[in-house]
Amino acid sequence: MIQQQLRQLLPERKVDTSAALTLLGGSVAAVVVWKWLGKKMIQKKMEEARRTRDEGLKKMAKAVQQFREQVPSVQTDAILSLPLLGLTERLREGSLSPKNVLYTYLEKALEVNQQTNCLRHFITECEEQLQKIQQQKEKGLLYGIPISIKDHIGHKGHLSTCGLVQYLDTVMKEDSVLVKVLKRQGAIPFAMTNVPQSLFSYDCSNPIFGQTLNPFNHQKSPGGSSGGEGALIAAGGSILGIGSDVGGSIRLPSSFCGLCGLKPTAERLSLSGVTGPVNGILAVPCAMGPMARDVDSLALCMRALLCEEMFQLDPTVPPIPFNGEVYCSSTPLRVGYYDTDGYFPLPPCMRRAVKETRSALQAAGHQLVPFSPPRIPHVMTELFMKTFYADGGRAWLDVFTGNIVDPSLKAQVNTCKIPRVVKKLLALLLKPLFPRLADYLSSLSGMSSVKEMWNHHHQIQAYRSEFITRWKELHLDVVLCPILGPAFTAGYPGKLLTAISSTMLYNVLNFPAGVVPVSTVTEADEEELKLYQGCCDDPWDRTLKQAVSGAVGMPVAVQCVALPWQEELCLRFMKEVETLSRKKRVA
Repeated sequence: MIQQQLRQLLPERKVDTSAALTLLGGSVAAVVVWKWLGKKMIQKKMEEARRTRDEGLKKMAKAVQQFREQVPSVQTDAILSLPLLGLTERLREGSLSPKNVLYTYLEKALEVNQQTNCLRHFITECEEQLQKIQQQKEKGLLYGIPISIKDHIGHKGHLSTCGLVQYLDTVMKEDSVLVKVLKRQGAIPFAMTNVPQSLFSYDCSNPIFGQTLNPFNHQKSPGGSSGGEGALIAAGGSILGIGSDVGGSIRLPSSFCGLCGLKPTAERLSLSGVTGPVNGILAVPCAMGPMARDVDSLALCMRALLCEEMFQLDPTVPPIPFNGEVYCSSTPLRVGYYDTDGYFPLPPCMRRAVKETRSALQAAGHQLVPFSPPRIPHVMTELFMKTFYADGGRAWLDVFTGNIVDPSLKAQVNTCKIPRVVKKLLALLLKPLFPRLADYLSSLSGMSSVKEMWNHHHQIQAYRSEFITRWKELHLDVVLCPILGPAFTAGYPGKLLTAISSTMLYNVLNFPAGVVPVSTVTEADEEELKLYQGCCDDPWDRTLKQAVSGAVGMPVAVQCVALPWQEELCLRFMKEVETLSRKKRVA
């Protein structure tokens, strides 16, 4: 094996590999060489992947240049300024050509990528898809719409890397169900976007393709793990994207980048053909969902995806078509609200956003009811974290075997590597001083038996019942609550994994939840942040303050939630919030 590695690394040199190994003089030396060779092979793979990406970018830039020379009269700004509904209308009536729209967005995506490093790869087959949709007799709901997809959503002939070196050899043999349905509806997948290494982070950096930057402030993170999508859409390089969410991975980039994003009930959209570094985690399921610049775009995407084609391709998806009547309803809503979950108090600007949105909703005729989500510290550590670290984190650590660990993940990885006994001991010692840190370390210790895991699953079911009972007792339609933000300075998400309590709650519950931008950080917010003390006076409170500082002008958002399978009601509530916030900005 080592001989093969040597030949691959030194093909141009005449080296007697057998003699070289004999000279090493023993197994210890062989192990050293093996590790050295492993690192060299990793570096070689990463260099090849980056070179392939760069060649793809150059190829697409050349194609765009040729198009611009052939059709110099294309009104780029006019196309990019159209909202999705306006663009689909123009494409369907024929006043805009799909070719002009595709190349306009390809050109813009190239520009955005230079600024933010948000693209993992262009889908060169988009030109073939362009030809196919022009030959179709029926125009789908997304006819001619260029669409971006997150790295791990399978597209035939392309990699799904999850930011990991070991996936650089695995080419997808067919499209994922979501990509098939998007194409059937006339969409043109044109780009795959960057993700954090292993996806288990809400920053967006990996050792292969590097750090993605927030388009509004390059010192800030775009969020994650759908961070490439967030940066590309926010900067205008895509009009619609598909992300995934297991702890906030659609909603956090939407919050950090000022977008609208929807995490549906997990089973509402197909996961077939979507890869992941650690599979089989069912207690807190992954959900696929859309990201865009307005709520109507999310609704149109859901309407397009929830079609007979998807129900036939993936029979595990409930055949529930989009309910347009619910989305378009104007009936006043009974809205529960809270501005803190009692576990990780958010910065002043995020709580202000909830307060102002609550007042606007009340003035518009909706009924607002105080709501307190039960036992969030328990949910964060005992239910959410223990789900992903059930084995003490061994399965997750395994994905880094032979990999260079990205700097943004080193704190998480190093904490996870602490022996189970030491974690338990540290938790015991820290409990009187820093209870949140102690509980976090305890949760990373995982579970010791199958019986304990069964009990854990039962606890999640019991908590869902408890939450729904409280919801029903107040006769709520929807809930308004905060979302983590504003955008963190790059590198900080890895130091504050448990700060995602605002989003992870609705993954544990498996409720549809969406994000709507409603404001921006003001100078007054920044001044008030100086007085922020959190709730526990522990290192996490101080780190959060550092992470969000220097964010004047950055987006501020709120989170909108509905009960399972009520995506249309969630979107309808999001639309109401969006409309009221826009009226306020105009006024």
